[in-house]
Amino acid sequence: MSRKYILVNDVGTTGTRAVIYDTDANVVGDCYTELEQIFPRPGWTEQDPLDIYDKCVEVTLGALEKAKLEASDISAMGIATQRTTSLLWDRKTGEPVYNFITWQDTRMSDVCERINRSGLFRALHLAGGAFQRLASVSGGLKRSPLGKLLITAGHFTVTPGMSSAQARWVLDNVEGAAGKAEAGDLLFGTVDTWLVWKYTRGGVHATDFSNISATGMYDPFGMRWSPLLLKPFELPGGLVFPEIRETNGYFGSTDVFGAEIPIRCVVADQQAALFGETCFEAGSVKCTNGTGTFIDMNTGDEPLASINKLTPMIAWKMDGRTTYMMEGIISSAGSSIQFLRDNLGLIEKASDSEDCSFRCDDTGGVYVVPAFTGLTAPYWDPYARGTVIGLTRGTTRDQVVRATLESIAYQCKDVVAAMELDTGIEVKDIKADGGASGNNFLLQFLADVLDTVVERPEALEATALGAAYFTGIATGQWKYPDDIVRVHRVDRRFEPRMPASTRDALYAGWKRAVDRARRWADVEPCD
Repeated sequence: MSRKYILVNDVGTTGTRAVIYDTDANVVGDCYTELEQIFPRPGWTEQDPLDIYDKCVEVTLGALEKAKLEASDISAMGIATQRTTSLLWDRKTGEPVYNFITWQDTRMSDVCERINRSGLFRALHLAGGAFQRLASVSGGLKRSPLGKLLITAGHFTVTPGMSSAQARWVLDNVEGAAGKAEAGDLLFGTVDTWLVWKYTRGGVHATDFSNISATGMYDPFGMRWSPLLLKPFELPGGLVFPEIRETNGYFGSTDVFGAEIPIRCVVADQQAALFGETCFEAGSVKCTNGTGTFIDMNTGDEPLASINKLTPMIAWKMDGRTTYMMEGIISSAGSSIQFLRDNLGLIEKASDSEDCSFRCDDTGGVYVVPAFTGLTAPYWDPYARGTVIGLTRGTTRDQVVRATLESIAYQCKDVVAAMELDTGIEVKDIKADGGASGNNFLLQFLADVLDTVVERPEALEATALGAAYFTGIATGQWKYPDDIVRVHRVDRRFEPRMPASTRDALYAGWKRAVDRARRWADVEPCD
């Protein structure tokens, strides 16, 4: 049998999946298992590197068995992973010196706060803020290389989720780690780097541009490791960083499954979903609705600075061409529906939220602001807290559930509006994926609030599909972009049908509700 199947490892935070695709991007075998999360102390979140590798091998063997295939039937494999979660390991023994510290971890919060309040950062913010005010009235200033750096500096802060902060903690707190790093005996990597290294039995230490741009260590404007980003944590010069390769480059091959399989893609999860949704043109947008919501816009071959505190990143690099994106993160999306189920008992299962919402004509003026841990883009208010406002004696359970679903769409509108301001690009349609996008009410309301078409693919798990596309392009199985567009299948298109006056009134109410929720937990008096 000729090799014509593509294998993908899709490694998230809570679980890992292996998927096998045929030449028409149909799933012929898949397998999933949960990953253990370790919480040594409040705010600390870790994962066992060996467990992640072992579980990836386990699900891959499971997918091969379900598909009734052998490793020799696989033409190539791709790896898509959670971002930022990082590790240091001994280059001689191959042993991790500590667990993965995940993107959710907050142990370095106090250190980051001290850095952000330092004289250097205060000066950066003042200079960047002044330039930002000038740039808001001049598009030319905003697009110059220096201008982009200054605008970014105006609101740049270090965060405990940055890989550099995680590495610093390991070097300071694990006995012998700092000495090994100084001697050049420690390798740094994110989840993808570790898996490539393990799969190639220590032969390849590499990552791709999409993953490294999410670590907070890489400058997407200058396409280099950033001295500004690395300096605050003073990582030793002997620490070995991975080689950065194209997203569908060659990352060695693995014989772990019984036959040599070339690894032809490494990609970050959200960037993979952007590609999986065929967002190939500048201005195209995808919205991944899961536990949180990630809204990403392809900005073409130019990185754009954000006045509204969105995040410029590298989407992918392929055939010598770098594609950039702008990202807005909403921390509470599907998790707000889980809150209704697990904390309040208003629904038995998440899918019940759709039925509840369709049973009532409106929310009766109720708004839910799900700021359980603050508000992210574009507000960035860690002191905001969850709010339910507009309740009357006539309010029903269904209306509260509907208001919670509506809050996801309102937050998406906040981010999309900021993106349009930053990029000057009008968003004409959005492609929605992720588990929560199976909710018909949510996508219809999203189309109504945004006044734009929302398209849902047949495959809601766009991350694995995007990695498969990259892999198939690398092996010549598919030609970019024509063959990808051909095999991509759409489940449903949601057309906007809400009158403009209703949309404007509803959104104005949302903004008022957000104002009530902001800075609620601030110890300082409100202005």
